[in-house]
Amino acid sequence: MHRPTTIPEVLDQLDVIIEQSIANNDRIGLFAYIYRRTTAEILKEIQQNNFEDNARLEKLDVAFANLYLDAYHNYIHNKPISKCWEFAFHTKNESLTILQHILLGMNAHINLDLSVSTSATMHGENLMAIENDFNKVNDILFHIVNEMQDRLSKVSSLMFLLDLIGKNTDEKMIDFSMRKARQQAWNSANLLWSLGNNTNTEAIDKIDVLVLKLSQIIKSPKSKILKFVLKCIAKFEEKDVGVIISKLQRNSF
Repeated sequence: MHRPTTIPEVLDQLDVIIEQSIANNDRIGLFAYIYRRTTAEILKEIQQNNFEDNARLEKLDVAFANLYLDAYHNYIHNKPISKCWEFAFHTKNESLTILQHILLGMNAHINLDLSVSTSATMHGENLMAIENDFNKVNDILFHIVNEMQDRLSKVSSLMFLLDLIGKNTDEKMIDFSMRKARQQAWNSANLLWSLGNNTNTEAIDKIDVLVLKLSQIIKSPKSKILKFVLKCIAKFEEKDVGVIISKLQRNSF
């Protein structure tokens, strides 16, 4: 399968992954669906010329997506991939919550892939020139997070338990993870950009190890109460990937 060069081509390939995941009841499709929603929203913003440099933002978004698509295709063909993506993909058959499966994908893609693709896109240019558009993508992600938060209760009947151990902990868990990841991605992009494209392999590997540690916390939080609540939520959640995605899609934009 060829590497996409436009966002519509990215969406087409994400659709294939989602369709295959539904057919195989494969939880890899949960993150793929959320990522597709985000990518479609970014495309809409580009088409409306809402970024400072729309052509550059599309170039970044395609490079960003290709890192996920490469990881996915290499994983299913048993080829080497980053530690954090390997960890995220390996958990697909474990009894984690829908939220955890999604966050594991978001953690790997934002904390590692976004920093790598941003640095590469801005190689030879002033990185600060893209900061405003980078932050605007933050707003789009926050919008999708809120949408997902509202819909998770349709497929996760005990999500309200997270509210019982802390006001809006479920939303904060997603939003905090997102905001922290986006900030970390910008910091890492600055580091990789300053090193240059030819000398950052070791730095990327170090970032990968750090992101893996965050993934391990998402999978198994240090709080015993949170860990117990997540197990309870997972036990009573919808298990059919097709049903989950269908209910998350309902009344979508």
